[in-house]
Amino acid sequence: MGRLKPLMPVFCFAGEACEKVIFNVPSKLEADKIIGRVNWKECLRSAGLIQSSDPDFRVLEDGSVYTAGAVVLSDKKRSFTIRLSDLKSQTQKEISVLLEHQEKVLKKRHTKETVLKRAKRRWAPIPCSMQENSLGPFPLFLQQVQSDAAQNYTVYYSISGRGVDQEPLNLFFIERDTGNLYCTRPVDREEYDLFDLIAYASTADGYSADAPLPLPIRVEDDNDNRPIFTEAVYNFEVPESSRIGTTVGVVCATDRDEPDTLHTLLKYSIVEQKPRLPGIFSVHPRTGVISTVSHHIDREVTDTYTLIMRVQDMNGEYHGLDSTSTCVITVKDSNDNAPTFRQNAYETSVEENKYNVEILRIPIDDKDLINTANWRANFTILKGNENGHFKITTDKATNEGVLCVVKPLNYEENHQVTLEIGVNNEVPFARDVASRVITMNRALVTVLVKDQDEGPECSPAAQDVRIKENSVVGSKFNGYKAYDPETKNSNGIRYKKLHDPKEWVNIDEISGLITVSKTLDRETATPQNDIYNITVLAVDQGDRSCTGTLVVNVEDVNDNAPEILQDYLIICKSKMGYTDISAVDPDEPIHGPPFHFSMANTSPEVNRIWTISKVNDTAARLAYQKNADIQEYNIPVTVKDRAGQSATKTLRVNLCECTHPSQCWASRSAGISMGKWAILAILLGIGLLFSVLLTLVCGIVSARKGKKFPEDLAQQNLIISNTEAPGDDRVCSANGFITQTANNSSQGYCGTMGSGVRNGGQETIEMMKGHQTLDSCRVAGHHHTLDPCRGGHVEMDNCRYTYSEWHNFTQPRLGEKLQVCNHNEDHVPSQDYVLTYTYEGRGSPAGSVGCCSEKQEEDGLDFLNNLEPKFLTLAETCTKR
Repeated sequence: MGRLKPLMPVFCFAGEACEKVIFNVPSKLEADKIIGRVNWKECLRSAGLIQSSDPDFRVLEDGSVYTAGAVVLSDKKRSFTIRLSDLKSQTQKEISVLLEHQEKVLKKRHTKETVLKRAKRRWAPIPCSMQENSLGPFPLFLQQVQSDAAQNYTVYYSISGRGVDQEPLNLFFIERDTGNLYCTRPVDREEYDLFDLIAYASTADGYSADAPLPLPIRVEDDNDNRPIFTEAVYNFEVPESSRIGTTVGVVCATDRDEPDTLHTLLKYSIVEQKPRLPGIFSVHPRTGVISTVSHHIDREVTDTYTLIMRVQDMNGEYHGLDSTSTCVITVKDSNDNAPTFRQNAYETSVEENKYNVEILRIPIDDKDLINTANWRANFTILKGNENGHFKITTDKATNEGVLCVVKPLNYEENHQVTLEIGVNNEVPFARDVASRVITMNRALVTVLVKDQDEGPECSPAAQDVRIKENSVVGSKFNGYKAYDPETKNSNGIRYKKLHDPKEWVNIDEISGLITVSKTLDRETATPQNDIYNITVLAVDQGDRSCTGTLVVNVEDVNDNAPEILQDYLIICKSKMGYTDISAVDPDEPIHGPPFHFSMANTSPEVNRIWTISKVNDTAARLAYQKNADIQEYNIPVTVKDRAGQSATKTLRVNLCECTHPSQCWASRSAGISMGKWAILAILLGIGLLFSVLLTLVCGIVSARKGKKFPEDLAQQNLIISNTEAPGDDRVCSANGFITQTANNSSQGYCGTMGSGVRNGGQETIEMMKGHQTLDSCRVAGHHHTLDPCRGGHVEMDNCRYTYSEWHNFTQPRLGEKLQVCNHNEDHVPSQDYVLTYTYEGRGSPAGSVGCCSEKQEEDGLDFLNNLEPKFLTLAETCTKR
């Protein structure tokens, strides 16, 4: 069976690439036919030169080996060498190429054999190319496709792919019998650079002689496209005074021809420069980067350059294609020109005492771009303005320096002032220019000061004078002094007081001396920092005036004694062992603390109980002995300052049995209130008693006359009632009846309390008893009462009880009564019902007053033996009832 194969056999490699390459070729080779390809990069990566030792063969850069002409292999083998050279590293290597021709014995196809029976039969791609834009003649023969089966069988050839049955249609065709491949018309590589055709071989009976053969047709490039710039006009900027080599911009062009060939190897150049000056710019031929080649770029000379740029392929060879573009370069302004004064010296004048006025405008010249930071000027006063009389600014519109007076000038001090003015720009000078500029431009300005007739001058504005407080009225002191700036003296100046807060002084109109009109008191005036300010008006003969301040420093005198701050002190004996007192002195510290505290003119008892000691410079501690009685003490305390000024104050000290001073304050307040009410109750009670007695006497006299009261029963029936407040009083008679007063809200103890006798601490109380005992009294109306008088005869002899019996009876019941009274109507404890009272000690000559008894001497009822007639009649009436 035959084998489909191209006219030129497929090459293969044998052995290592750097040693030997074997190609299987026919015995006859046509010109310009590829016989194979070598991979020279495996031998030498960067070969700058590739040469063949046999002139019949040429090697391309991609390693393809072509025939230079028709070659016939006389022998079965032919060899040559491919030399590789790296010029940079001076390295050379060689590749041996062996061409072999083998005769093949064709086998006849038996009827039972199939064409595709051999598994090793395969097609190889046939390298083939055609020139774009070829001139023909057409159809143009490209190559022949042949199968080895055609030697024994009738084989028919066909193709398919783009250019045949795909767009562009009918570009290629193949002769059915011969396998010759033709092109019908010219081809544009930029539109189609490769055609991948597929060749088929089949026998007459319809069997495929071999597998489909890929048939690539490469379109070789023709330099038919000129390079084109990406932009018709380029616009770039470059600062003036730029250094050599400064990049201005980059131009770029494109070429549609095949990349990485001479057809697309571009070269850039500058054709023309406007204006025509010596070389200012250059362009890199490969990259298109435009840069400066001169440092003489001056915007003030030329602000715009126009370059005509050209790009050419074929590396700029004369036969290459080219195109042009325009490049506009604008020179940006730099601060390479210093501002300069038009004159070196200026002169102007100003009247003294005038300020905030413009006196001079100074123009300058600057060649830099107008209304930019490189052009705008900054003026500076370098010398002559040490006192700050002048200020210079820049007029933004005209760029002039405007010199102004901001602080009044004095003709008497200086007739003229010389200023040194400097000028520079808002931004620093350019780097290369700054090296050439040594100092800024300067000019001198002479300012003449014109004299004026001035008023008095109050200088300094504040003048001091020292006056001791409590100075004698009429004392004279130096006052405020103003002077005439022309004559430098105070002659002819009159003075007037404008403001004197306390009206302490008077001012002499001619001399300005001050006279004390009131006693100065540093403490009452409360001056700030002991300073008292008086405003003075000074007027000259021309009625021109000025105002000054006379600062009076009031010197302190020790005219105030220290004062103790406390008046009334409470000491809880169970909690406090002492109390502290403090003092203040309104005088200056030199006349103030440290203070000395002492007790003055105290009684021996107070001196024995109380002691005083120092705590610090302004405080002392008042302490007492542990055996001191609980009562209120009056303690006079003297405090003395460091200068000996002293004062004495009597302190009321309440030594109280409490846990907190607030308890003693409450007792004191309640005691004062109850004392007033007690006096009123006693007066009302006396008046009520006399009214009742008078009524009874009148009734008895009118009803019965002549009956006498038994004298032996006087002490048993007439009872003295001590009433301390309006309430309920009951009196029991011998027959057990009760006399009750108007107030029914509470009930007292029934019976007569006898005289209490103290004998060695034992105390007895006499009281009347009926058939009931003290223990029989019960609670009535929410109040505990002793009521033994309800029914029964009262036995007088049994109404004696000791004090201990009375105490044991009353204390529990009084506790219950207090517990009930200490709750409000909602049964919630309320502390304002029962208050604690201070124990005032024993031994009062008035004795103790109980709630139902009167304590008196044993002979306290002797007055009943000498009753007047009216009271005897009252006693008789009571006896009969």
